[in-house]
Amino acid sequence: MSGEKRDLPAEIEEAEAQLAALERARDQAFVQVTQLRRAQLVASEPPQLRLPTVPAVPVPRSRTDKIRLFRSLFRGRTDVFPKRWENVKQARSGYAPACANEWVRGVCEKPRVKCGECPHQALISVDDRVIDDHLGGKHTAGVYPLLPDDTCWFVAVDFDDESWMDDVAAFAEAARAHGLSPAVERSRSGNGAHVWFLFASPVAAQEGRNMASFVLTETMRLRRELKLRSYDRLFPSQDTLPQGGFGNLIALPSTDSRPIESEPSPRKRFEQRGCWRFPHPPTTRGGDEDEAPSGRLRESKRPSCPSPCRL
Repeated sequence: MSGEKRDLPAEIEEAEAQLAALERARDQAFVQVTQLRRAQLVASEPPQLRLPTVPAVPVPRSRTDKIRLFRSLFRGRTDVFPKRWENVKQARSGYAPACANEWVRGVCEKPRVKCGECPHQALISVDDRVIDDHLGGKHTAGVYPLLPDDTCWFVAVDFDDESWMDDVAAFAEAARAHGLSPAVERSRSGNGAHVWFLFASPVAAQEGRNMASFVLTETMRLRRELKLRSYDRLFPSQDTLPQGGFGNLIALPSTDSRPIESEPSPRKRFEQRGCWRFPHPPTTRGGDEDEAPSGRLRESKRPSCPSPCRL
């Protein structure tokens, strides 16, 4: 019995080509399923959380790059900024809009005339020098987060009480459970913190505040034993800009305040790294770069902070 001679090398080559095609199809299907699952996750989340977050950026090296990064993260009104004043004799301090005519004889009539009502206002706009002097310790600047069109570049949550450490850790845990990347700054006094949510583009203040409020509610749902007594307020504090005003201000992170740190470590104190590394990498929601917490944040008790922001 005789038959046709088989071309085994050709058959092997054909079978291998079929296997390669199946592998390519499998890889494509895997990518598609991953993308669909991410889309499903985003679609199933509350609308309050569907806001654009700051993308990852390289760690700055030069003084100019650090200033540029700082300004890109902590954005607010650029036509005016609040500047901290202090009266040592009276043990009083506060913030006032930075003005070129401040204390000019015959022009500035503080405190008899409030800055907001002064006809001689010469408000100073925000530029690199303002931020350079702030980070260099020459003055302490703040920011008015609410823009004239009722949008904002960030929302910050203020915690200020003896229970702030546990409250902030639980709040950060709830935020990260929804794919958010909060940045935590210890306050000037050391007895509180600001938790910042930084946006890649301006969002309606109402939407940003709703997002932060949702995370607060989630924190209380997940940690019923906590009362969140240290929670004070949100910045911006209004959904719309009050007529004739700038809205509430918040102090910018500086060498006087405690430095910024992202992702409070669950089992150890805040990582000892410079504040210029804190936003790296905040990620867009659902990205591959999202880091899962290595443990439960509720186990973090007394976080400390690394060295301050320095140029």
